[in-house]
Amino acid sequence: MKLLDVQLNRLRRWYSDGVLCIGDAAHAMSPVGGIGINLAVADAVAAARILAGPLRTRRVSTRPLARVQTRRWAPTAFLQAVQRAIHARVVAVAMTGGDPAPSRAVQLVGRSRPLRRVLAYLVAIGPLPEHAPDYARRGG
Repeated sequence: MKLLDVQLNRLRRWYSDGVLCIGDAAHAMSPVGGIGINLAVADAVAAARILAGPLRTRRVSTRPLARVQTRRWAPTAFLQAVQRAIHARVVAVAMTGGDPAPSRAVQLVGRSRPLRRVLAYLVAIGPLPEHAPDYARRGG
């Protein structure tokens, strides 16, 4: 049996000349909430949108790579903060044998359909949605 080493961290700089880290390579997420893959896909969409032009001209400097990090840093930091709070209030308590009873906030969300929808949106879409540009979408 192997114990999962859960980490919540991110690189200070996600890029260098000729390389861009996204997803788990740029920011390790906890499995709590299952949002790591959603964040990685959003990173990829943002990178594709920002880098498409420079890649077509074969002139990718570090400036557009930095723009990807700038665009994706805030949603990453926000979701990692949420995960840290969940770890501190639920996971850590359960691991030490305590009773991880739901907080009042969790109980409120559980009773409120609008709050559940907001939470579901944050998990599925994230705090900063990314959209593929029109030229990258399939025609109907």
